[in-house]
Amino acid sequence: MSNTLVQYVLLRSDLLKEMGWSIGALVAQACHASSAVLHLNKDDEYTIQYLNDLDNMHKVVLEVPNEESLKKVADKLTEKAIAHKLWIEQPENIPTCLAIKPYPKEEVKKFVGKFKLYKETLSS
Repeated sequence: MSNTLVQYVLLRSDLLKEMGWSIGALVAQACHASSAVLHLNKDDEYTIQYLNDLDNMHKVVLEVPNEESLKKVADKLTEKAIAHKLWIEQPENIPTCLAIKPYPKEEVKKFVGKFKLYKETLSS
């Protein structure tokens, strides 16, 4: 199980809860970040392996409370040379999401373990 390749996606919950973004806009942010980090690391051994088994890709979407928390994770990942993409939505210039390239779960879970799965209750 420790060899399971996983892509972590960290998404700001305050965009929906406090800033009034739609759920569709949030999903788009996660898609942007995930696609970008896969493209930026397309020649990486783990990324190739991950994309060669499309029907078994494993993604985990985690909730971060705000921009400050997202930037702290990005800084820590940069410091530890963990490949990722901090998505900054334009033209607003707002950091919205961060995606880590696929890694064995054991190599990266320590950087994201304090965050919970993204769950949102939608009201009509």
